Amino acid sequence: MKHPSAFAKTTPDKIAYQMADGSGSLTFAELDAVSNRGAQAFRALGLGQGDHVALLFENNLDFVGLTWAAQRSGLFYTAISRHLSADEIAYIVVDCDAKVTIVSARYAELLPALRAACPEVRFFLCGAGVPADLDWKAFEATQSATPVADEAAGADLLYSSGTTGRPKGITRTFTPQPVDTVIPGLMTVLCETMAGMGPDTIYLSPAPLYHAAPLRTSMMAVMLGGTAVIMERFDAEEMLRLIEAYSVTHTQVVPTMFVRMLKLPEDVRTKYDMSSLRVAYHAAAPCPKDVKAAMIDWWGPILIEYYAGSEANGVTIAISEDWVKYPGTVGKSMIGEIVVVDDEGNELPVGEIGNIYFDSGVEFQYRHDPEKTARAYLRPGCATIGDVGYVNEDGFLFLTDRASYTIISGGVNIYPQETEDMMIGHPDVADVAVFGVPCEEMGEEVKAVVQLEPGVEPTEEKAQELIAWTRARLSKPKAPRSVDFRDELPRTPTGKLIKRKLKDEYWTAKPTAA
Repeated sequence: MKHPSAFAKTTPDKIAYQMADGSGSLTFAELDAVSNRGAQAFRALGLGQGDHVALLFENNLDFVGLTWAAQRSGLFYTAISRHLSADEIAYIVVDCDAKVTIVSARYAELLPALRAACPEVRFFLCGAGVPADLDWKAFEATQSATPVADEAAGADLLYSSGTTGRPKGITRTFTPQPVDTVIPGLMTVLCETMAGMGPDTIYLSPAPLYHAAPLRTSMMAVMLGGTAVIMERFDAEEMLRLIEAYSVTHTQVVPTMFVRMLKLPEDVRTKYDMSSLRVAYHAAAPCPKDVKAAMIDWWGPILIEYYAGSEANGVTIAISEDWVKYPGTVGKSMIGEIVVVDDEGNELPVGEIGNIYFDSGVEFQYRHDPEKTARAYLRPGCATIGDVGYVNEDGFLFLTDRASYTIISGGVNIYPQETEDMMIGHPDVADVAVFGVPCEEMGEEVKAVVQLEPGVEPTEEKAQELIAWTRARLSKPKAPRSVDFRDELPRTPTGKLIKRKLKDEYWTAKPTAA
């Protein structure tokens, strides 16, 4: 494993980052220079090892230069979703203790509100046409392109998606380490050991880089001497075109991207050459079995599924052959033992559903939330990220759902993911969320909220059809008692369903009778 600065010496003219639309690129030499100037700028502003910087950007080359500047100067860097409101952004800026926040010129209109909410933070704008006193690029250009004297490996301090509550920062204690140190270490397992990434890698990233998986994996591609091709936003057909155009070897997607690609017309799906692809990672959300089987049929046995969180306390990996043998598995643990326990913390036998913990010895904290941190641990070094599932006799893990979304109806536990996976297979369903709603008799009952395919009418007859279709394929308790329709379901740009936004609507209403 090497730092990009090493490749700046051996292969200076090789492309490290390429914008997929051809709008720009950074060679290893250019990346080295801009990240050194950024690191020097941070030091000039008084930021030392272990301090924090926040970044609010679309996917672009200025952002990747800044992440590497923070990485080589021993800073924690917090990438913030550009889809958040000014209040939500300000909460994260304050919570992560950022001393400096750099905002893309595209979001300059947010700056007055952010400065008012965060008076102790120094703000800059990055891009063309910004005021001179806020111009990060002008300030950075005055700095030396030599490394800072006290280089050390920084790390991302990222915030959870907020799918079950307010986002929380996930951090570890800073310890000075060489700049070529991989943080978190499990990325070496995912990228080099399992996926064979190296100098010949062309990695296509279709997702927002403020999210842990695309940010870390694209950085790993560059640390291994490869090239990261960055899409500004995902488009199903455009992704297929780019795989052919750039001879992409590795990519990473979420299941909703699979669904959108599979729903392209057959003549569109087959006109692009996918033969360069060696590995397609997928993670972030459970993948319906039919969807994954269809992708393996189309792309071949090159899918590598992994289950992990931003907490980086554990990871399971399932190659395609594993999944074909055990459909639905997210793989075996690569770091520490998987422990499945009941709500009292008692370890459960093979095959029984419970709360999933990784006994990996890895420690993390939820920033400024010691109670949530304490709840995550079964014992020191053995923590959960809040999911429910079971392990089979061969040690393969199966997820059933988030613990917070388990439906308890008449004393029976129902895991909505299975119902969602079934319903997404209906030809009229574009997206679906299943969760429990109040019921006076049963405590909770199963509700489905559905986004229909274009042109399909959201009628009561369609709702009853979907209920009957699901009951024919699942046991009656798992099928929805009712179906509502929405024009679009709330998802993060990385594909995670923000189910709490839907669920909260129903839990503020009066319970119904069964």
